[in-house]
Amino acid sequence: PMQSALTIFFMLLFSLLCLLGILANSFIVLVLGKQWLRCGRLLPLDTILISLGASRFCLQWVGLVHNFYYYTHMGEYTRNLSRQLFGLHWDFLNSANFWFCTWLSVLFCLKIANITHPTFLWLKWRFPEVVPQLLLGSVLVSIIVTLLFFWGNHTLYQGCSIRECFGNMTYQEWNKRMEIYYFLPLKLVTLSIPFSIFLVSMALLIHSLRRHIQRMRQSGHILQDPNTQAHTRALQSLISFLILYALSFVSLMIDAAGFFSSESQWYWPWQIISYLSISVHPCILIFSNIKLQGTFRQLLLLAKGFCVALTQSPR
Repeated sequence: PMQSALTIFFMLLFSLLCLLGILANSFIVLVLGKQWLRCGRLLPLDTILISLGASRFCLQWVGLVHNFYYYTHMGEYTRNLSRQLFGLHWDFLNSANFWFCTWLSVLFCLKIANITHPTFLWLKWRFPEVVPQLLLGSVLVSIIVTLLFFWGNHTLYQGCSIRECFGNMTYQEWNKRMEIYYFLPLKLVTLSIPFSIFLVSMALLIHSLRRHIQRMRQSGHILQDPNTQAHTRALQSLISFLILYALSFVSLMIDAAGFFSSESQWYWPWQIISYLSISVHPCILIFSNIKLQGTFRQLLLLAKGFCVALTQSPR
């Protein structure tokens, strides 16, 4: 009973986390989508944010449906086409999400970092123009990655449906071997490329911001100075982005190795950790973006006014 109560608690917590991510990502997409319709174009940063918000919105729904379906139909999960169907959406959206996050970090780095190297200055001038092409390229790369994962999932489905046995291995042993020797290396290779670019750009940006804050302190700026506080908040936001992105990368590697089945008591806590990045980071983006923050505050004021009007209305 105690274990089942904990499982229900973590399932509820996971659902609330997904709901938070769905609301935050849909807010980003709606606000920027409205601006896109009104102006006919978006800034490079907004183009990346709306792409990232849309991919995360879809990823949250796929993950939410998949986890509950997998938990309630684990016995038949590998014997029907559900694994392939969920895998198609999951692998594509995860790959796209990682690439979009990487381009966001590169844009932040080029926009904020104070580096005077000629290559950096050339990238700073050229990068905003090629953002749409990079996003389209990320989608194409994600499609190729998805097809490679689909081949693995289809092979597992065929082996299960015709009850093949490879040598002295059972189907479960063969499934585990596929996870360790095919899915894990494939995920490691395909996600390590955007992850490496992300780490380099974030390291350069954080180093540049730290040096700038130190120079401001040495030149007599106190900690309460608004300029210093703004840079400190930016640094904290970037460090949280780095931690969440790294957590997402590690969780996907562990997930690819198949360490947590739905029978494990750690399955739902692990799902919470896995989805933390795509649920929490959109909230950080909203509160660190002036446009999104302003719209959110307007919505809060409208909601507050509506609540006050309801409480003061005659019964």
